[in-house]
Amino acid sequence: MSLAPSGTVDVHRHLSPAAAARLLGRWHAGGRAYVALADALRAAVLAGTLAPHTRLPSERDLAAALGVSRTTTAAAYGRLRELGFARSRTGSGTVVVLPRPSRPRAAHRAPGGDAPPAPAPHAAPIDLADLSQATSAAPSGLHAAYSRALERLPEHLAGGGYEPYGVAALREALADHQTRRGTPTTPDEILVTTGAQHAITTLATTLLGAGDRAVVQSPTYYHAMEALRRAGARLVPVPVGRRDRDARTGRDQDAPGFDVDLYGSTLRQVSPRLVYLVPDFHNPTAYTLSAAERAGVRDAAQRHRVTVVGDETLTDLDLDGDPDAAGPVAEPLAGDGTSPYVVTVGSASKSFWGGLRVGWVRAHPDLVARLARTRQSADIATAVLEQLTVVELLDDAPSVLAERRRMLRAQRDLLCGLLGAALPDWRVHVPEGGLSLWVDVGAPVAQAFAAAAAAEGVLVNAGPTFTPDGSAADRLRLTFSRPPDELEHAVPRLVAAWARVTG
Repeated sequence: MSLAPSGTVDVHRHLSPAAAARLLGRWHAGGRAYVALADALRAAVLAGTLAPHTRLPSERDLAAALGVSRTTTAAAYGRLRELGFARSRTGSGTVVVLPRPSRPRAAHRAPGGDAPPAPAPHAAPIDLADLSQATSAAPSGLHAAYSRALERLPEHLAGGGYEPYGVAALREALADHQTRRGTPTTPDEILVTTGAQHAITTLATTLLGAGDRAVVQSPTYYHAMEALRRAGARLVPVPVGRRDRDARTGRDQDAPGFDVDLYGSTLRQVSPRLVYLVPDFHNPTAYTLSAAERAGVRDAAQRHRVTVVGDETLTDLDLDGDPDAAGPVAEPLAGDGTSPYVVTVGSASKSFWGGLRVGWVRAHPDLVARLARTRQSADIATAVLEQLTVVELLDDAPSVLAERRRMLRAQRDLLCGLLGAALPDWRVHVPEGGLSLWVDVGAPVAQAFAAAAAAEGVLVNAGPTFTPDGSAADRLRLTFSRPPDELEHAVPRLVAAWARVTG
């Protein structure tokens, strides 16, 4: 990175010492103070909370506000200038700028997926390693499935193309799929949506109002919390439960499961309108509810007359079982399907490909009709060609899923092994399925580590991102859905970032 060119620096605003201290918060989590201070200021610029063309406090005034030496602030400002994030001129002081690279940079794709997109630091290496999004490449059979769907498309072209409930062929295929899993289902109990996130958002909009309580596991899927909050809900957390296996020994460790009694007590106390659970290979912990825990969830839903939404988007990703198995890892959360209070959500995104934006809801026909009315203000209907492609993929699911499970299992084992060797103090539990590791780093430094990792060129998720109350500050979510060379590339950078935080 070259130094920013000299010249006049426009100053649009001044940052007072007191405001700088508030902005930085707990900026020093360990390591050399001037490096930590410079990194905190750079992170604020990248996050948009410290705008370019802002004049920073003088070295002396900032040192007094932060309780550090002037040597520290002078060195921090010097580091910012070296990285291209500040310029200093007589009479103008030190002014925040955005760096200007000395050569054209490769365009960075803002990663999207099941976590908030992380801004790519301008000073980081161009070849970022992304362990923040649980997304992976499409299976080899996807293109052929699209081709077969295209051949079926002409039979749908005589109509208007809007099917608010979903095309009949897909609703029938999904009903058969649910029935084979153990929950008898008819097509009128299926609503096709534009992805699982759309299904969750439509459920939240339909069932929740301002001030209603919604119970969620903590931690849980980030975008589900976002959808519930935007519908006006107040989130009430319950613990996920754990069933741990050590990455180095391969042995299961005693850990508390999902506390059904505590869950029932929570429903009794807060009277929620909705419960959101991830029953299989939970995101991000990978916990799977036992048969007894599933029965307890259904009983509590019936007893308290509250709708439980079970997110089954990860159900197909059993990595320790037979990759060619056609059945589920556990009985469906809906059981025999007779309870009107248990609703399940599925998606093609994790089983097949994220770019295939097709999801579904299995619910009582009355609720399906309500959801179909709600969606009219959002997207009206899901694209027909994509629905027909999912029909083809469901027909070929055993071979497509076997390929996907083998690939993900190899990547999981690779990342667990690399982390165990390079960062032995971290507690890395091997998940039985899903797409991510929930790592205990042993200290409440997750946010600082995520910033340090980004500066080293690897994107990770800090634990508090996945909790409704900002807890889990000692946890990281690392996804293993990227190719092996990217995982191998990432681990040395994680080691360097850990040295920044703890050194």
